[in-house]
Amino acid sequence: MKSKSASQKSIYSALIANLLIAITKFVAGGLSSSAAMISEGIHSLVDTVNQLLLLFGLKQSRKPADALRPFGYGKELYFWSFIVSILIFGLGGGLSIYQGVTHIIHPDELRDPTWNYVVLGISVIFEGTSLYIAFKEFNESRGDDKFWAAIIKSKNPASFLVLFEDGGAVLGLFIVAICLFIGHQFNLPFLDGLASLLVGLLLVVISIILARESRSLLMGEGIALPTQQKIIRLAEKDPTVIHARHILSTYQSPEEVVLMLIVSFKADLNTDDINDAIIRIRGDIKKAFPFVSFIIIQPEA
Repeated sequence: MKSKSASQKSIYSALIANLLIAITKFVAGGLSSSAAMISEGIHSLVDTVNQLLLLFGLKQSRKPADALRPFGYGKELYFWSFIVSILIFGLGGGLSIYQGVTHIIHPDELRDPTWNYVVLGISVIFEGTSLYIAFKEFNESRGDDKFWAAIIKSKNPASFLVLFEDGGAVLGLFIVAICLFIGHQFNLPFLDGLASLLVGLLLVVISIILARESRSLLMGEGIALPTQQKIIRLAEKDPTVIHARHILSTYQSPEEVVLMLIVSFKADLNTDDINDAIIRIRGDIKKAFPFVSFIIIQPEA
């Protein structure tokens, strides 16, 4: 439950920050006619929608199992996470790149950038705070794993989605600030469009990474090989088992796994002995790995 509450905390902090920042960016962009600021406003608006979709996905994933979905609705979170990555690519990246190219070809006359600097400063504070919260929560959940290994290993896309979004937002703000400063110092109006283009490319890269991870989970990613080996060894410790093999598994949600295990039992066992062994092995696995919520043990023919 800690990972779910932690994910929600980082999502809510990002939602509030992005909504406030999007409004101020659009106002500043309109007053200064800055393509980069408009692009940043689009970025923050897309991020706001993304947080709402993630919250919706979390809510849907907690619906109890029913006749239509006997294994529950956990994969709703993976579906909406994938949609979020597509929105970052299409709306965030695509529109920012379009804005950038347009203003590089036809740059607008430079205006007083004061409000842009004010908004960028406020945005860095809000986005930085949201990033700090997301990074802190992710660090608590990753334990001793290295950063990238934890991203690959994580089965909760809500945690790293917010982290990547906030990280991209902060990096994008610095890109805009640098291009804005150089453009006004040396009277290079096309740098405003270049900043928008770079932000768009940044969002495209982030969306590809997020889509790859979300797609893997949505398509039925199973438990890691070391965990499979531990489960096999655990099953083979039972005195009735000759060997266990052919693990089939899939994540239904970050904390729910469906697992099927083929077990070869000793030949002298009767049906009652095998049933007792199956119940015992299933209990041992659930005790060692609580996230394995559905366990099917099939005797080898």
